[in-house]
Amino acid sequence: MKILLFLLLASVPALAADDGIPKHPRDLKYPALNYEPPQASGYRHKLASGATAYMVEDHELPLVNIVVLVRTGKYLEPEGKVGLTSLVGSQMRSGGTKTKPPAVFDEEAAYLAAQMSSAIADTMGEARMNCLTRTLDSCMALFFDMLQNPGFAEDRLKLAKTQALQGMQRRNDATMEIERREFARLLRGPNFFTVKPITKASLESITREDLAAFHSRYYYPSNFIFAVSGDFHNKEMMAKLDKAMAGWQNGTEKVPEVPKPGFALKPGIYIVDKKDVNQGRVSMGHLGTTFDNPDHLALEVMNGILGGGGFTSRIMSRVRSDEGLAYSAGSQFSIGRYYDGVFMAGFQSKSPTVAQAVSIVREEIDRIRTDKVKPDELSTEINSSVEALSRRFATAGQKAMQFASDDYNKMPADYWQTYRDRIKALTADDILRVAKKYLQPDKLVTVVVGDANTILKGNPDKPQYQLSKFGNIERIPLPDPLTMVYPKAQAAE
Repeated sequence: MKILLFLLLASVPALAADDGIPKHPRDLKYPALNYEPPQASGYRHKLASGATAYMVEDHELPLVNIVVLVRTGKYLEPEGKVGLTSLVGSQMRSGGTKTKPPAVFDEEAAYLAAQMSSAIADTMGEARMNCLTRTLDSCMALFFDMLQNPGFAEDRLKLAKTQALQGMQRRNDATMEIERREFARLLRGPNFFTVKPITKASLESITREDLAAFHSRYYYPSNFIFAVSGDFHNKEMMAKLDKAMAGWQNGTEKVPEVPKPGFALKPGIYIVDKKDVNQGRVSMGHLGTTFDNPDHLALEVMNGILGGGGFTSRIMSRVRSDEGLAYSAGSQFSIGRYYDGVFMAGFQSKSPTVAQAVSIVREEIDRIRTDKVKPDELSTEINSSVEALSRRFATAGQKAMQFASDDYNKMPADYWQTYRDRIKALTADDILRVAKKYLQPDKLVTVVVGDANTILKGNPDKPQYQLSKFGNIERIPLPDPLTMVYPKAQAAE
């Protein structure tokens, strides 16, 4: 028996050596990902109404999704009516239609098990519908009634304005909201449409007639791009969409272009005092660039290495893993569609260690501008970008939305077909070049929100770290939450 057991045990290594299983996970080998993104042209349809539709069939589940992108946005709000587009977007769904009061509309949508929503962002409007295939006709009738004939019921509008006012009263409570608001205001200026805040006065000035006029001006078929996916057949769906929009008159005026900010930012350290918190939130950055800049892919890879790549990125490794100063830290280099995007690095740290974490982030910004990135850093980020490409088109809904949003943003037709080769062609020299050119330490705006006195004192055990080393410090007082009028700013001591 012992001899038999010995022979069995002795044979195990030999079997393991011959079965092709690596001895360690690092020895695993994967075949190269060979993925070709689909061409949008194969899914594009022009409707009789003038609308464009991207349709992707998927018969696995008896569901249909319709998303409509509307060429509108917050930038089109009339002077003194800040908050109008937010109300138009929400009340298109909540306010019923001209023939169906809100309660009736809600009841019918619930009976059909249909999900419907509407919203307007800075540079785009959007409405969505999800329903069962067997109730598609009834759901589309309800959805297009919402799109074409919103009722904007007075009682729902009053409720929405009351809720908005309650939210405004709390706008100085959360440090995250304060940080984002002040960082955007310092980069874009207080009067740019993405920054301009809703106030009690602007909210109260908005009437139901304002909502109806805005909707009438921008909601019509030739201003729509549809992303349709799910259990349908293309010819039948085209006929349904044409029928739903039959007789809907298109607008005659061209939708204005999105404006560009004309604000010159002022670099420096800005601190907002919130004495009731024991951590400081920090955003530091400056303006970036746009998609028509041929360097934008190199910037995305560079940022992935610097701080956008999660636990493999340099900022996360230094601030969290090496020094233990923050739970999360990183950066982003957003690429703007209509105006310059923003480079931003940020974290949240205990008040006494804020200055040390700021110093480390600045060190990493300087390092990526002066030294070439390592081959393994570059290959990791390039491979991550290449392998993530397929996820943009993983489902029928993602395909349709990608095609529709690319059309809306006027992306080059071959953008995704050439994406992989352009990413793979990037070198360490390219990363160093764009880091030197587009990362500008002398233009950094640094916003700190937290207990100002404790943050400015720093860590007594490491007195070499002080925020004052990085420039003049200016205190930003909290504004009145309803008027958004700021008391006069003071220099920090």
